[in-house]
Amino acid sequence: MKKNLDHDVVAGFGDEWSRFDQSVLSPEEQADVFEAYFAIFPWSKLNASAVGFDLGCGSGRWAKLVAPRVGTLHCIDASPAALNVAKQNLRQVDNCRFHVASVDEIPLEDASCDFAYSLGVLHHVPDTAAAITACTAKLKRGAPFLIYLYYRFDNRPFWFRIVWKFSDVFRIVISRAGHPFRYFMSQFIAAVVYYPLARLALLMEKAGVDVDSFFLSSYRNRSFYMMRTDALDRFGTRLEQRFNRDEIRGMMERAGLVNIVFSDQAPYWCAVGTKR
Repeated sequence: MKKNLDHDVVAGFGDEWSRFDQSVLSPEEQADVFEAYFAIFPWSKLNASAVGFDLGCGSGRWAKLVAPRVGTLHCIDASPAALNVAKQNLRQVDNCRFHVASVDEIPLEDASCDFAYSLGVLHHVPDTAAAITACTAKLKRGAPFLIYLYYRFDNRPFWFRIVWKFSDVFRIVISRAGHPFRYFMSQFIAAVVYYPLARLALLMEKAGVDVDSFFLSSYRNRSFYMMRTDALDRFGTRLEQRFNRDEIRGMMERAGLVNIVFSDQAPYWCAVGTKR
């Protein structure tokens, strides 16, 4: 049976996390980004012995902050290279377990987990809906599942979507080249597009301007290192799917999730639901 993964995407993320292992991010920036993604996560549902999984753990950047709050955290990634980075970053954490596996081969028993999350991963697999269902199957009844999927700009003006479509032409071309070229071009874009626009947004905000719809304004308080990482993520990944809120809600409901809540802050869209 064909696996629910794209081998080029898996190799690309292995290359990305090997280049950007996130170890140089300041604790303050790590915590700030973490809170943005986990703002709606119901920590009160978990106790100190909770068992869960991080699907597509990458460098282990989320696991580093989740693991101290739970009993056991299973870090799962389809890329051996990425998992090696996670192991290194989490070498002082004793309650993480590491697994090389795709989303349709999660090596955990069905209905065995107290929580799960998958952030920025399932829009990079061929069948996102099936991936959400596969994750939900591993949860106990009432267990929360947090997900982040690229949005379809459904909360943005028309002109914003037009500009994005133009930029996506560059992603399509760059992501089909070899890893060295993807890296070079992504770093060029980070330097000449991400950084200037992000810092301009910061200046505008300080001048009292609402920059919510300004391109790359979400990076205005981020380090250049994070911009470089995300530029490679964005322009170096061949398979990318985007969804609006209704589509995400529908996939989550069909997977057996209820009480779905969406975050009202960037990044969009983060959503959490509980296993029916």
